[in-house]
Amino acid sequence: MRYYTEDHKWIEIVGDDAIIGISEYAADELGEVTFVELPEEDDDFIIGDMLGSIAADDTYEIYSPISGTVCAVNEALADEPELINESPEEKGWLCRLTNFDNSELDDLMNETAYRKYLQTL
Repeated sequence: MRYYTEDHKWIEIVGDDAIIGISEYAADELGEVTFVELPEEDDDFIIGDMLGSIAADDTYEIYSPISGTVCAVNEALADEPELINESPEEKGWLCRLTNFDNSELDDLMNETAYRKYLQTL
């Protein structure tokens, strides 16, 4: 299942991992992505910690929507940051967290609620 935040991040639970990325809406708002700074594997984060940043027309700081430990980062973004523009909700994922607390997902929106939220912007 996929969850969304009001600041346009998505979280998809796959097995014991939570994959994190930015939504298509956020990618469109950013403009052409030229650089991505990602966290290091094994870094621990709590909700609200800065995971990294995305450089486009401006710099967009990425804050962790849930707590956990980074178990993988999308290495392809180092050479192809434009993947965030081309495929923000598939190939442009940012990182995977493990050891997260499922209860933190309760405060997030499902895809239907997120689509309704976008209509209010």
